[in-house]
Amino acid sequence: MKKILIINGNPKKNSFSDAIADAYCKMLVKLGADCINITLRDLDFNYNVLDNNTKQIVEPDILKMKEHIVEASHIVFVYPDWWGTYPALLKAFIDRTFVNGFAFEYQKGKALPKKLLIGRSARVFVSMDTPKWYYKFFYGKPGHNSMKKSFLNFIGIKPVKFTIFTPMRYTSDETRAGYLKKVGEIAAKDFKAIN
Repeated sequence: MKKILIINGNPKKNSFSDAIADAYCKMLVKLGADCINITLRDLDFNYNVLDNNTKQIVEPDILKMKEHIVEASHIVFVYPDWWGTYPALLKAFIDRTFVNGFAFEYQKGKALPKKLLIGRSARVFVSMDTPKWYYKFFYGKPGHNSMKKSFLNFIGIKPVKFTIFTPMRYTSDETRAGYLKKVGEIAAKDFKAIN
């Protein structure tokens, strides 16, 4: 059975990101999948990259996450859109975890590094208040471009599919329940696609 890793990058407790991650994992478990649901705010690690030459101490939580990433066939990222991209917590996790020698490897004489995480797909759930059309045409989808092009595709993860839930502010419980029902349906489709 292929493993699926969920990475929740929302630093706030009891957030809608938590509900999304739980709904996705709940459906996978129902289907018999091996699902690991991780909330980054529960991990203990230094958010800052202090040394690019791999001399920095790698905390146990980061080492464990690397194991989960290697074992996963499909990785799900869940986070709110803040200032057009994602929370600092998620950025810090990416900086500290997906490093040279693990996610990619520089090659002498070549402009682009070798991609080390080929063979995995990704789903990205983003909650926001900005209308989809405004985010796309006026902002240029900065968060999506960063996640897909500058990060996930750069290390070999593809395809990358996005699901946006907006608006979040002032939405009713009924609307949010509808969003979570959609999450379950997407989880079932993703499970079928990777098996």
